[in-house]
Amino acid sequence: MIPFFSRDLRIEWGQCDPAGIVYAPRYLDMFGENTIRLFEHAGLPKKKIMLEEMNVAGFPMVDVAARFLKPAAYGDDVVVETAAPDFGNSSFKIHHRLVRNGEICVECTETRVWTVPDSERPGGLRAARVPDMVRECFSRPAGNEEG
Repeated sequence: MIPFFSRDLRIEWGQCDPAGIVYAPRYLDMFGENTIRLFEHAGLPKKKIMLEEMNVAGFPMVDVAARFLKPAAYGDDVVVETAAPDFGNSSFKIHHRLVRNGEICVECTETRVWTVPDSERPGGLRAARVPDMVRECFSRPAGNEEG
């Protein structure tokens, strides 16, 4: 995996179980936030503005897989790395990993779907093709990190 976006993070107590080890669902929170920041890093507006101005209702997760290789614990300084999306038509996969001291602790793959309001069902949503302008934002070389 070649990171397109990464950020430094310190594991907080609220992310941990009573033993001080990261509670597995909190990794999904970390990776979900990286997904949002990945889109901003690529040049798209903040998600709140995307929702207001781009006729997108969001990009909900429809599948997730994770491998837990090493525990991370309270106070650890880690890096959350995220690759550019692999786009299908309306869905896309995003690969993440959490790294501590150069060692991979967790790998995760999310499948998300670009959704828009459904004009035929008031309040409903439907999948839509990921816009070309969104795809183009990820065509530049990887390696630009927030750090």
